Amino acid sequence: MAKKPVKYYVVDAFTDSAFKGNPAAVCFLEDDQRDEKWLQLVAAEFNISTTCYLTQLTQSDSSNPQFRLRWFSTIAELKLCGHATLAAAYILFTSSLMDSSIVEFVTVSGIVSARKIPEIKANDGSNLQIGESIERFLIELDFPTTSMTDFNSTELSTISNALNGASVMDIKWETTKDDLIVILPSGKAVVELQPQFDAISKCPGRGIIVSGAAPPGSGFDYYYRFFSPKFGINEDPVTGSANCALAPYWSKKLGKCDFVAYAASPRGGVLNIHLDEQNQRVLLQGKAVTVMEGSLLV
Repeated sequence: MAKKPVKYYVVDAFTDSAFKGNPAAVCFLEDDQRDEKWLQLVAAEFNISTTCYLTQLTQSDSSNPQFRLRWFSTIAELKLCGHATLAAAYILFTSSLMDSSIVEFVTVSGIVSARKIPEIKANDGSNLQIGESIERFLIELDFPTTSMTDFNSTELSTISNALNGASVMDIKWETTKDDLIVILPSGKAVVELQPQFDAISKCPGRGIIVSGAAPPGSGFDYYYRFFSPKFGINEDPVTGSANCALAPYWSKKLGKCDFVAYAASPRGGVLNIHLDEQNQRVLLQGKAVTVMEGSLLV
């Protein structure tokens, strides 16, 4: 018996403009019968940084709708992915699949929740009737913070060379996802960085997060970028989960818990971030835009 087509959407996350932010494919599975090989082949076929798979869970002790959520790069399954989670939540909040402002995702990293936050703005009078308004909304993701340790400085020259000789101010080891966090002298240095992807693939860990303090007057607190050629992602346009480590780091440096971060990739992206120190959680807020939808026929 032929399998039913699988509905999919492609969503640009952490942006309110198409072709900006970070694209993710969101695929709806009616059950968990698709095998690992199929999931990985589909992710490779989409050939964007992350493809995620949603399966609705009908038996749950939670009062909120729950979906199983898995994330795949073009070559491997991921432990955590912020932008694809936001993309999945955006599709659910704009569809008829549920009537709730909160959704919970059951993932390999535990339960991750997303909340719809209305943002009501008055109309500009061009397309709406008198008294009407446009509903816009942010999506807030509730992620765990990730632990960091100091990194062995004997690798400093290797890492600096991989970053094309960039001046390195600090290096941390993000132990949860096995990433290096490299602090550069400024946000300008982050923007101008020309990474050497072959050399990065030979560095320890899964990938390298680079970050620096934002320029005064920019409206941001810090800039960052993420490189992971080992996982088929030379540069991830906007990595939400990187802020699970960056928010605690910059909180200590800047003495604050609320941030606006700028993902300084060519596509760019903006994140509003709150660090809940007491509960060791990071709240990430962003917008999204659907740019494509269709069905997988195989």
